Amino acid sequence: MTREQLIQSIDSKRLHEAIELAERRTSGEIMVSVSPLFWGNVENAARRAFERLGVHNTRQRNGVLFFLVPSRHRFVVLGDEGIHRKAGQELWNKVVARMSEHFRAGDFTTGLVQGIAEVGEQLAAHFPYDPATDVNELSDDIDFGDRH
Repeated sequence: MTREQLIQSIDSKRLHEAIELAERRTSGEIMVSVSPLFWGNVENAARRAFERLGVHNTRQRNGVLFFLVPSRHRFVVLGDEGIHRKAGQELWNKVVARMSEHFRAGDFTTGLVQGIAEVGEQLAAHFPYDPATDVNELSDDIDFGDRH
């Protein structure tokens, strides 16, 4: 899958809107990284992207990364220690199950939108939005970088 095909397979505008909507209710941060085909370990690549994109740099350690490799039909959802401590493994299992349904049908955008909404609800419950202190700490743009 070329970079152009990769970008065309994902509705970036819809994802950007889903991230903005979710983040209006929380101090948490959500990022999406879509990677081209590679043959390494997807989980390790997701961890490298987590670091590269600075998801671990949020003030409350409440960043979440959705890392997707459409050409391999693989994805990873990584939450930083703040949200993981509060929501636990059940959150990630639920999000992965919901996203997988759509991914199996080839609908990556809807799967990601659903996952973002679910994570946004949990972030809002544990890290509510505070207009006095909240700033957008990470970009809401979709990362199509081929570095992982």
